[in-house]
Amino acid sequence: MWRASLQLTKTLETVELMAAKRDYYEILEVGRDSNPEEIKKAYRRLAIQFHPDRNPDNKEAEDKFKELSEAYSVLSDQEKRRLYDQFGHAGVSRDGGFPGGFDFSGSFADIFSDIFQDFFGGGRPGRQQRGYRGDDLRYRIAVTFEEAVFGAEKEITYPRLSECERCLGDGVEPGHSPATCAMCEGRGEVRYQQAFFTMARTCPNCGGRGKVIEHPCTGCRGEGRKRKQRTLTVRIPPGVDDGNRLRIRGEGDGGVSGGGSGDLFVQIEVKEHPFFMRENDDIICEVPIRMEVAAVGGTVEVPTIEGPIELKIPGGTQPGQVFNLRGKGVPRLHGSGRGDQYVRINVEVPHKISKKQKQLLEEFTSESKSSAYKAVSRFSKEFSRYKGE
Repeated sequence: MWRASLQLTKTLETVELMAAKRDYYEILEVGRDSNPEEIKKAYRRLAIQFHPDRNPDNKEAEDKFKELSEAYSVLSDQEKRRLYDQFGHAGVSRDGGFPGGFDFSGSFADIFSDIFQDFFGGGRPGRQQRGYRGDDLRYRIAVTFEEAVFGAEKEITYPRLSECERCLGDGVEPGHSPATCAMCEGRGEVRYQQAFFTMARTCPNCGGRGKVIEHPCTGCRGEGRKRKQRTLTVRIPPGVDDGNRLRIRGEGDGGVSGGGSGDLFVQIEVKEHPFFMRENDDIICEVPIRMEVAAVGGTVEVPTIEGPIELKIPGGTQPGQVFNLRGKGVPRLHGSGRGDQYVRINVEVPHKISKKQKQLLEEFTSESKSSAYKAVSRFSKEFSRYKGE
């Protein structure tokens, strides 16, 4: 008697629970005549809105998401939906709805993969006819010092993978068509059961394309691309420096199945100049002058990147002294204007002199105690003190 009473109590509790549950169509905000695609779209929209990852620490959103998932697990299954329409919640309580638990497998896992696509901003793995972007390529190009300063146009030739002219990139021999992949049946993905979930991964047989090539193109062996020599004119902008890299979009290897081409990266190598050196946007050069010009002054011809100019040397110029030629440097690559050129003076001492020159220099030396040599005299005085004299 008490067992019958207990069973009756449990039955009444189940009936009360069924009565308290909301209508599945109301939960998904669809009508009872909605087709499967409309139910699927409604669930996607609401599941993304109430997904726990978008509503952390929100118990109400979590409960709403569970309620949506329960409703969809029933209405997305043709047989469960028929039972629900006929008997209500009681008809599915043992198969899919609470309290018996709902099923995560089958079509419910399908919709989850679509939700991940919308929620995380990515595509489903193994989507059919997925295109692959071509690889980036690198090319080293040598330019002269002048070309780096003023810019230039250089013609280069390099190998790259390009669309096969015979099959127009689809990898199939003309006159034939690709076949549907037998492993994934054209879906581009294979599915397998793991615990309560149905998982999907890219089909290893077709690489996610959904098609296989039974008659590969004889021109490219089914790849859809062939390695060809590509000739391209590269514009070297003024002001580039050794080690700079230029990016030319779309000139790398061609893509696969409609994927975009990679990029070409051109590495700049600047050749050494016989007498110019570079430091950022400035140019440095050394100019030798005779010692008498350094002593009494004069005018010398100095090189610049734009041609020689006359530079006035004042009397008393010292070895290593630097003169600044403003605006004679390198154009700024990412700005306006130009750097400067710095001319470092190198005073040359002759290796051989005539008797007359030697006589004149000896006369010049006899004036060593004059005011013109105060600096030398001070050095001599300090040096004598250093030696302890």
